[in-house]
Amino acid sequence: MNITDESIPVGWNFDNSYSRLPEKLFSHIEPKMVRSPRLVALNASLAVKLGLAKEGLQSAGGIATLGGNEIPNKTKPIAQAYAGHQFGYFTMLGDGRAALLGEHITPSGERLDIQLKGSGKTPYSRGGDGRATLGPMLREYIISEAMHGLGIPTTRSLAVVTTGEIVNREKPLPGAILTRVATSHIRVGTFQYAAKWGKLEELRILADYTIKRHFPEIEGTEQPYLSMLQEVVERQANLIAKWQLVGFIHGVMNTDNMTISGETIDYGPCAFMDNYDPATVFSSIDREGRYAYENQPRIGVWNLVAFGEALLPLIHENENQAIELVQQTLSRFSEVFQETWMNGMRAKLGIINKEDDDESLIGDLLNIMESYQADYTNTFRALTTNGIANTGLADKKEFTLWYQQWKERLSRQDLSEQEIKVVMRKSNPAIIPRNHRVEEALEAAVEKNDYSVMDSLLQALSKPYAYNQIRKSTLNHQSHPIVSIELFVVLDRIDLC
Repeated sequence: MNITDESIPVGWNFDNSYSRLPEKLFSHIEPKMVRSPRLVALNASLAVKLGLAKEGLQSAGGIATLGGNEIPNKTKPIAQAYAGHQFGYFTMLGDGRAALLGEHITPSGERLDIQLKGSGKTPYSRGGDGRATLGPMLREYIISEAMHGLGIPTTRSLAVVTTGEIVNREKPLPGAILTRVATSHIRVGTFQYAAKWGKLEELRILADYTIKRHFPEIEGTEQPYLSMLQEVVERQANLIAKWQLVGFIHGVMNTDNMTISGETIDYGPCAFMDNYDPATVFSSIDREGRYAYENQPRIGVWNLVAFGEALLPLIHENENQAIELVQQTLSRFSEVFQETWMNGMRAKLGIINKEDDDESLIGDLLNIMESYQADYTNTFRALTTNGIANTGLADKKEFTLWYQQWKERLSRQDLSEQEIKVVMRKSNPAIIPRNHRVEEALEAAVEKNDYSVMDSLLQALSKPYAYNQIRKSTLNHQSHPIVSIELFVVLDRIDLC
């Protein structure tokens, strides 16, 4: 990145509404100075959406802010306090290596958190150094932008800067800071913390603030806290259903990694599934498969139970009645999840109407895919492009029978073959961030200071449903290798804690 005149304005428009909440919920901090911040990744399209000047972010002053060395006017950084169930065990947590610069108000009036991840120790660091290394920060940048391209609610990445310092992990690694953009960083764990260690009035203030910020339509209703729970239940049910539809595995669905806004957050040991196996896990520390692909809906409910428990004293003064109300609200999850997932699976198969046997048709295909270790993304892509002969399923008797049933099902709706393909292309990504491709990009960047591989990958991932891009790149894979059909090769399982 070129450094331009440091006097160029960026366009920050900060407010600090969260820091006007009770101080129990956060700590005022200052990001730790770093030796020589250098901008290595900038999300220009996101900058435009935020109303920020690309040239200003690339200037010496802009980079100093992204590296935590300078704080923009009218903002006071904080570290947020929260708790969480980590693999089922409750513990006190908080932003141990992140600074919330404040809330940037965009030209359209949208309020978005701007957080520096890897900016140094905070009161919640618990013995950690508060720093982050380059590889994981670039990986979050890539995966979060891939999720955005897929149309899945997610935090986003504005920039990555290297710090010019070494961070000691298993081996010395280059330090880096990610600038994360989120609708907010309020988590289930934020409410667990307030309920456990705060006063009832502090919990109420947090809830009122969250309603005003995320659910203004329910302000002043008869049961606003129960309504907030219902809103979060529905958003999380929709979010997790969308994860399942693209084969995304979060990896660490702790309660501190579930946002109230319904955005995907904290990309650690996550990945997209290759061969269809519901038991797939992408974290080496998840030895019992708590956060396996097939368990994500159940864990979503588990986390929402924790959220409901935190809200009990606000929902009703009688605990038994509060519990009953929460249980009734939580039951909505399965209904919303199933509806979103079924509609999504129908669309993946080009089906737009409903029939009673649709669930069996979908289940049979998934069972066949599991039995023959068929690639999840490739199979649906092949059905979309009439390329099933290349998947290894074409000569399987069970699949041949299923294929005939599917074709018969498609014939019972008023759509042409071309219209069916349009539906399927909009629902089945042609490109996902395969781990081996992500690792190639990270290796080039971290080991060789070559960001061209990552840039090419990001460009491809920004249009995951562009099938014409795949056809073109397949023909020209020598000149455009990162966009080639190799993106769909079986990914390598790795731990990226």
